[in-house]
Amino acid sequence: MKKTIHQETSTLLSLLAAELQQQQLWQFDPVPESALQSRQPFCCDTLTFEQWLQFVFIAKLGQMVKEELPLPTNMALCPMAEEAFKSRGQAVAKLINIIGELDELLSGKRAQTMFVSTP
Repeated sequence: MKKTIHQETSTLLSLLAAELQQQQLWQFDPVPESALQSRQPFCCDTLTFEQWLQFVFIAKLGQMVKEELPLPTNMALCPMAEEAFKSRGQAVAKLINIIGELDELLSGKRAQTMFVSTP
């Protein structure tokens, strides 16, 4: 049976959360509510990119999946992820690839330039 886009998204979000934990980029304490009120892209003035992934992206997209709401169709997180994690080098290849897979699944495009995996 073919997986739905919601099932595939849920799987990738789980992989993303697990890889953030593996990379020790997962934060176990919640961020202040005020940090989530930013009007800047990726809450860049109040959160690190990994915090944004955890507390905004995974949380909101996970809720959309759970409620089977329409998912975003125009997404390109890879360029931001590559910039945010470039100092970590090859260690984040799997993380970047998971984000690239999410971009491709939801928008049909993959704006990934680093660590591109080939099938």
